[in-house]
Amino acid sequence: MKANKFYTLLLLIMSASFSNNVLAQWMPEVAKPQTDPILLRGGTVHTGDGQVLENTAVGFDQGKITYLGTEDNLGDKKDTYKIIDISGQHVYPGFILLNSTIGIQEISAVPHSNDVLEEGDFNPNLNTMYAYDTGSTYIPTLRFNGILYVESIRPRGVISGTSSVMELDGWNWQDAVFKKEAAIHLHWPSSLKAIVDKETNTLHMQPNPSYKDVREKLENLFVASIAYHDTKEKPINLKLEALEGLYSGNNTLVIHANEPKEIIEGISFAQKFGVKNMALEASNAVLKVKSFLKAHDIPVILPPTYNLPRSSDLDYDTYYTLPNILIKEGIVVALNHSGSLSNAMNLPFYAGTAAAFGLDKEEALKTITLNPAKILGIDNSVGSIAMGKDASLFVSKGDALDIQSNALSMAFIRGKKLTLDGPHQENFKIYSEKYSQKD
Repeated sequence: MKANKFYTLLLLIMSASFSNNVLAQWMPEVAKPQTDPILLRGGTVHTGDGQVLENTAVGFDQGKITYLGTEDNLGDKKDTYKIIDISGQHVYPGFILLNSTIGIQEISAVPHSNDVLEEGDFNPNLNTMYAYDTGSTYIPTLRFNGILYVESIRPRGVISGTSSVMELDGWNWQDAVFKKEAAIHLHWPSSLKAIVDKETNTLHMQPNPSYKDVREKLENLFVASIAYHDTKEKPINLKLEALEGLYSGNNTLVIHANEPKEIIEGISFAQKFGVKNMALEASNAVLKVKSFLKAHDIPVILPPTYNLPRSSDLDYDTYYTLPNILIKEGIVVALNHSGSLSNAMNLPFYAGTAAAFGLDKEEALKTITLNPAKILGIDNSVGSIAMGKDASLFVSKGDALDIQSNALSMAFIRGKKLTLDGPHQENFKIYSEKYSQKD
């Protein structure tokens, strides 16, 4: 018995030591602040706002874009830059991943690696940035595909919390935080509930008994928050204080809804209480309320285009074509990821799939750059390549939205050059060397 305990303890110690060594080996080097002005010359610049600029130079200094144009027009100022020739390559603004638990959730089967469970359904005061882990093993895979920013959220509850925009670089959350309070996520309750009939193996929709109660609690919370907002001298109430940004326009209310009725109810509810900025996170149900969304100028966050329809009355390409259909209606569209976090790196290829099914390529690029930046209220700094904006961009040898040709050669966050190689690239090098040897 004692021997078994001894070997068990020894195994745990060895595992911990091995894990620490592996983590130390795989942790990417934190980027250093930009010291010299840099000029990327000769590339094709996809600005993120619909423009494609051939043979264009991009200059940046102290983390800000200082030049965008032809190299010849720089004149003598060219000598002040460190010039990097990227002829034949493409420059893109950093991609933005919305509605993600990257950084607060690691391995679903290991409880201590997750920080997503909180008591209560109404927690607008919970800010995700404090739980964000810059050592997440998912971060290198995202950066390698051009994703440089994530909106970190908590996934559960009616009001799950206040999200933050995080840079994918830094020693800790204080280094990584880009916008402390970006959006509050409201999961609108469904008025119907699916009941499984075990005898016939069919679904029946019945009124949701908790719908009225949740709706009343939401009403009471927002009424109280309005009164709190209008009171000059008031005791501190963290939940009500967290909602104040919705009325000033500093924060966005992201409404999650699954059915047309819930979509209209949720948006009407927010408008009733004077919420200035809002967005809708929904799926193919938006097709039935397109005119309503257009009339009220509501941006839509769509699920991955890597999806097959879940009912027989939908076309096979429903999710592939959904971004194009909504954008043609004049609706601002952004794409996000749902499901396994290991697949979040496919975000650019979701946009590429939309482009393959009718959407203009540069419009597809907007769905993961400028449009999510607008939704989060950070488009004055990131989301496109323009003078005065942050130098958060990357260079790819091919089309960044094409899974076959996306190949980053360098990436920068606010002018800081990132180390792109992670565990996958290191393993590729090791095994390439091994199996390329000749006997």
